[in-house]
Amino acid sequence: MKINGNTILITGGATGIGFALAEMLVKADNKVIICGRREFKLNEAKEKLPQIEFKTCDISKKKDRSSLFNWIKNNFADLNILINNAGIQKMINLTEGPHGLFTHGNEIETNLVAPIDLSAFFIPLLAKKKESAIINVSSGLGFIPIAAMPVYCATKAAVHSFTMSLRYQLRDTCIKVFEIVPPAVDTELGKGTTDEVAEGYRGIPPSEVASATLKALANNEYEILVGEAKDLVKGSRTNPGKTFQNLNRW
Repeated sequence: MKINGNTILITGGATGIGFALAEMLVKADNKVIICGRREFKLNEAKEKLPQIEFKTCDISKKKDRSSLFNWIKNNFADLNILINNAGIQKMINLTEGPHGLFTHGNEIETNLVAPIDLSAFFIPLLAKKKESAIINVSSGLGFIPIAAMPVYCATKAAVHSFTMSLRYQLRDTCIKVFEIVPPAVDTELGKGTTDEVAEGYRGIPPSEVASATLKALANNEYEILVGEAKDLVKGSRTNPGKTFQNLNRW
């Protein structure tokens, strides 16, 4: 997959992994469009990276996803890469009942429904290009979950499954389907979702994920395992029970 001369949409591109990808992709001579629900964060990203374009939208809402697609189709018809990056992560104690499940953001809509819906919207557009791609961001926790984040981990497991199926469905098209599987990353995503002991380690820098992604894209490596996520994926395939116990030993 060529990593320059593309037109790329990154959901959740104003911060974290999304912004790190935007920075590196702009440096690699790509046209980059980002979207997010917080306009002030998008403006901050634009100040840091003037070359990008952005649209304010909440991809957890169906009407916003439709609006985003139509805006891209009308203004950036040359788009050939979709990066489904936006995500929400919450600690949820289900023994307390449904409180907190869908307050402060809906993990299922943002993490799972949106990538499925946006992929379906964009596939007809991407299929007309000489070379195109859909890149989904899952997580090492989609392979071995942290029990305190049951919904987040379940959505990421579903993103992995969806990505495998999508790759198979699109195998005879020009659309390549990649999956980024990051470990813990030092972003806004996990703030407030770990206990005080774990708070000391915030994860690898987002730039490390972005760098590994560009290298893998250039080599057509469709499952992009980054850092400690490699151990979780390996453990899920060799000894899932023990790997789960080790991860949840706190």
